[in-house]
Amino acid sequence: MGIARLLAKGWIIFCLFAAAHAVRFALLQGQPLESSLRASLSAPCCSWRWIVVRGRLRVSAGHGTPWLQRFKPHHLLPGFNEAVFFIFVVLSFLDQTVVAPNNIDRGGAGALENAIYFLVPGQRALVSALDACTMDGGRVFAAAFAWLLAIIYLASTASRLKLQAGLIRLEAGDRPQALGPTLRAFLFGIVAVVGIQFLFVGSAYPWLNCSAFADVTGALLIGLAPLMLAYLIVAALASLMASAPEK
Repeated sequence: MGIARLLAKGWIIFCLFAAAHAVRFALLQGQPLESSLRASLSAPCCSWRWIVVRGRLRVSAGHGTPWLQRFKPHHLLPGFNEAVFFIFVVLSFLDQTVVAPNNIDRGGAGALENAIYFLVPGQRALVSALDACTMDGGRVFAAAFAWLLAIIYLASTASRLKLQAGLIRLEAGDRPQALGPTLRAFLFGIVAVVGIQFLFVGSAYPWLNCSAFADVTGALLIGLAPLMLAYLIVAALASLMASAPEK
């Protein structure tokens, strides 16, 4: 998968997740559905997605074959990794909005929270930040569930890294790209390391105001950020394997 396509898919999922939460918060505040939908279509998402699309068109034009002529209907179909990632994002959203608020003190929720609390330092930082703000509302359980999904996603895609690396090599051979697999793996690795420091270690949570946990920012950090981190780690590993000589 090319870097533009990878970033475009990840950004579209990010925008859809943010838009869904924006609509939910607007409806909870009593705003009409029409105005809620307009508010969810934020300018940053639309503009950045347009930048990605324009970049793909320009790169395609530079290679001599317009992107529209290369486009095939099967390009819309997600691969295994993308399908699993999308399903997990949907599950995380449903957990945040439906399950977590009603399972704060249940036994199963407590067991999952304790397990993730032990395994993920960032979960401990999040709990401390929420305690300081006297906020929970199912957020601790939602974060624990998102980390569980991220761990499952990493495990499920580990066996397919060689296949994904092979696809990257084939695509690079058919359509040379500005960033080779080595540089791409380096860039993904840098972003993944920053994400690990901020999310897995939990360095970002103490810097957030309490109001951030009550809006879309908190919903993204709790429900989507662990999965996006896993997505980046998989992309970095696949690109690193693609940069090695094929045996």
